[in-house]
Amino acid sequence: MGHAGRLRQQREKARLTASLLVLMLVLVAGCARIPTSGPVGKSSEGSAGNLSAPVFLPAAPQPGASPETIIDYFYRAGSGYEDDYAVARQYLTQASSVAWKPDQRALVYREARVVATGTENVYNYELDVAYTVDVDGIATQSPKGTIENIPVTVTQVDGEWRISAIPNGTAIAEETFKVIYGAYPIYFYDPTFTFAVPDVRWFIRNKTVKAMTSALLAGPAPYLRGAVASAFPSGIRLARESVPVVSGAAQVDLTAKELMETSPEDRLRMQMQLTLTFRSQPDVVNVELRADQDLVRVEDNGAVLPPVQDKSVPSRQIAVSGNELVRYENNRVSPLPDMQPVSSLTPRLPAESPVSQTAAFLNDSRTTLYSISPGQPARALTTRSVLSRPSFGLNEWVWSAGPGAAGGTEVVAFRPAGIAEGASVPAVTLSPAWLARRTVKEFRISREGVRALVISEQNGNTRVQVTGIIRAGDGTPRELTPPITLATDGNPDQGAWVNDTTIAVMKGAPASNVTPELLSLTSGQPQQLAPWPGLVALSAGNGAEEIYAQSAEGIFQRLGNGWSPQIKGPVDPSFPG
Repeated sequence: MGHAGRLRQQREKARLTASLLVLMLVLVAGCARIPTSGPVGKSSEGSAGNLSAPVFLPAAPQPGASPETIIDYFYRAGSGYEDDYAVARQYLTQASSVAWKPDQRALVYREARVVATGTENVYNYELDVAYTVDVDGIATQSPKGTIENIPVTVTQVDGEWRISAIPNGTAIAEETFKVIYGAYPIYFYDPTFTFAVPDVRWFIRNKTVKAMTSALLAGPAPYLRGAVASAFPSGIRLARESVPVVSGAAQVDLTAKELMETSPEDRLRMQMQLTLTFRSQPDVVNVELRADQDLVRVEDNGAVLPPVQDKSVPSRQIAVSGNELVRYENNRVSPLPDMQPVSSLTPRLPAESPVSQTAAFLNDSRTTLYSISPGQPARALTTRSVLSRPSFGLNEWVWSAGPGAAGGTEVVAFRPAGIAEGASVPAVTLSPAWLARRTVKEFRISREGVRALVISEQNGNTRVQVTGIIRAGDGTPRELTPPITLATDGNPDQGAWVNDTTIAVMKGAPASNVTPELLSLTSGQPQQLAPWPGLVALSAGNGAEEIYAQSAEGIFQRLGNGWSPQIKGPVDPSFPG
């Protein structure tokens, strides 16, 4: 029998073995959901900290398997993370088994195949990559058709093919990834230590406590770097490579020198930061700080307040009715207190500060941004060829975006609150490189004030992104970080924060059905809401049930899987912020 015939026989043998193992898997698992593109083997439920986390037991190498089968099944075995990937290591030579570090990154693929190269015994594992997850659980999405080749070298050991050279990390099918990994927020602070800011990471479901701790110590994701603060000093690390949970207490054992150099207030903030981060772990009740295994007393004298998580907004909305700014609340409209008339300015797309009665709005052509405070006339802040809806953030800075004098995209912020009539308003202009040649459709500050939702368009291509806001010591905006991009099924032109990890978006269309979407930082899949005809404006309060949309027929509130009619008359409603 020639080499080709032997290869066919080996492949048929591997297929038969895989089929038998899958049949055994179905018989053992009963009605359990099995990922169609996952590894062969069997699945058992149960793990410390997350009883729903599956444990995959993939197939070991089969005698006579071809190099292609060994490579393919090695990566399938990467879902078997138990015992430090013991099964996957059986596909490696002894030296490469010792050297391989599977936790360095995970490539999550839509499709994969083994491709021969021009070099003997060297192959590429060719992937259509959906996500890349790094060692700290930071996930980066990739559009369909993003191809990455992993070089793999094989050699024969005692007559069987084994992998002798492989990059660190694993590759895992997208459907299997969704079962094995979960999205977990770790928490940082805003620069004033007033608010908690979620930084969503992806971890294997039953390895989360230690993984969360290591990620927290490593610092925020790149898009939050410089925008958030941590109570943990630079250089501090785990004194041992585990975070045991004993009788409900997560024992976080840190390097003694760095921990003991911190203040009592810092240690209390560290404990609060860990407590928030571990909220998703049902077996963690409290957190113990330890220094080289010795328990460290954390004192609370009342001077440090717990950070506000998922900051809420007031229940009122600002809107336009009869060409004037109005308050819309409890399905009723009332005038804004002490505000001078603005009908001559044809107000549209208003915003209101969450901490004072200062408001901002655009004119009907969206070319001029105005602010107005009680007892003062409206003042023009900037005029451009087009501007995005204003949005208020920390320290009552009001933000918008539009082309600058030279045509380049600029993000502008003004602080009109408390400024006397006729006095100059503090202003900042930012020109982030990642917005070059893009038209900003929406720029909305998150409730805790350190992030912004940015919807932008270029040549019909829309991106929904979240950026971090870096500020000077006095709170003046200084820079926007390179953003993360969220997946969406449409081309939205507007959006609003629903809570600290969820955003509602839609593309307004007065003459057709519109389907708003919920985009979550904790999910790669958009959630479509019920379609409704003619929606042109969207607003969101506290949570997914406080989503409002407006058409020519009036304002509607989301109700279950539909929309409930509210009031007709006001337009462009918006919650404070």
